[in-house]
Amino acid sequence: MNRWSVRVDPSWSVQSWREAARRALQHRVAPEQLDWLQEGEGSLLDAPALAPLSAPDPEAAAIAVPKAFLELAATCLCHRDPQRHPLLYRMLWRITHGERGLLTNPADPDVLRAMALAQAVRRDSHKMKAFVRFREVPGEEDAFIAWFEPDHFVVDRVAPFFARRFAGMRWAILTPYRSARWDGQVLAFGPGSKQADAPVEDAREELWRTYYANIFNPARLNTRMMQQEMPARYWKHLPEASLLPTLVRDAGDRVQEMHDREAQAPQRRIPEQHIPVRGPATANGDSLDELRTAAAACRRCPLWEPATQTVFGEGPRDAQVMLVGEQPGDSEDLSGHPFVGPAGQLLNRALQELGIDRNTLYLTNAVKHFRYERRGKKRIHSKPQVTHINACRPWLLAEIEQVNPKVIVCLGASAARAVFGPGFLLGRDRGQWHTLEDGTRGFATVHPSWVLRQSAGPAQADAYRLMLDDLEKLADHLPTHHPSGKQG
Repeated sequence: MNRWSVRVDPSWSVQSWREAARRALQHRVAPEQLDWLQEGEGSLLDAPALAPLSAPDPEAAAIAVPKAFLELAATCLCHRDPQRHPLLYRMLWRITHGERGLLTNPADPDVLRAMALAQAVRRDSHKMKAFVRFREVPGEEDAFIAWFEPDHFVVDRVAPFFARRFAGMRWAILTPYRSARWDGQVLAFGPGSKQADAPVEDAREELWRTYYANIFNPARLNTRMMQQEMPARYWKHLPEASLLPTLVRDAGDRVQEMHDREAQAPQRRIPEQHIPVRGPATANGDSLDELRTAAAACRRCPLWEPATQTVFGEGPRDAQVMLVGEQPGDSEDLSGHPFVGPAGQLLNRALQELGIDRNTLYLTNAVKHFRYERRGKKRIHSKPQVTHINACRPWLLAEIEQVNPKVIVCLGASAARAVFGPGFLLGRDRGQWHTLEDGTRGFATVHPSWVLRQSAGPAQADAYRLMLDDLEKLADHLPTHHPSGKQG
């Protein structure tokens, strides 16, 4: 019986494994005839490498497998078990040789083993999401590095999660076997690193420890469950872990203090907060900076409580054009910057097509906190109410006064209501120029998120073109830029 050898590089790559497995099927190589080699390993029986066929077997090339198997294989390949490659090929062979319903048999030994590998990978992926802690890079603005030691090859699998969650900052995650880097636009992967390459601590960690100590609820302490969900081997990477022995030790006394404390009536009304709206911006822009600082503590409506932070406007203090969106989304809420999520990326595309430099615009939102509803683990955007728009309107008016733009563009109905008033109807007045009381010109168009919600294909393309045609009205109010760098 002839034997062959094949290698998957990198060993967790589903694309590399699929190519190797397809090659073996084309050669009609049975599982027992194939040696799957690990990195730096040679075949024990000097089996020759399996090369692609010059003329693939038409029957083998046409073979299709269930989507569920491909998803299972992609997960299992991230496991460190050296037998995962032959296990998956053996299952593939069985599926393509008369056992197409293999995955429906949970008692099958191969299926059981693959499910166990996949479960371990999913758990390790969850731990990475939960226990990665970024530390600020000394001497660099808005740059962070985290060190993590995963059990399995999960960096490529989990890194896109961090790119979505922390889209507005530059970061790197270093592990012994692999690194991932995000520059704000592109996610890139590289070789492994040493723990010494990551910062040991930063100034924010003392603030985080203070926050953690204050939210720690001793009445709900369950050390067995805590250690099960947060194994001790992760503690060395978590700044709050140094507090746990003391918090656990004093939990009993703190519970007794809570029991003995006199009950207080809940404060039903949120106190009115003074908004420091000043005159024209000073030369150094202190007024706009003070507005941003004051807005961070806004309690004018209940949206502040579940939100991560206030998302204030950004852009030149003397911008000629101000773009007003409806409210921050999930990415904006987490990053603290406006228009950095999917809608912001679509807006960037539109501006680029029109030759408009985003850096010349002042971008903000009518509502400064993210309103959402939870569906499982996801936070789904929920349209702000009129009370939220009215509560945030003084902040928006203050921004307009300080920036003093020549043109205001409203993206969406909520933004249009905040700027033009309740009588404005987006379906009727979209794309038409209006003049505010102070002489500022403006118009409204659809929000990029509305475009993304349209069905993929012609409907979405038409919606995008509608938005693009409206934004083209800005051409007479801004210097355009071109890929060549020439100004228009």
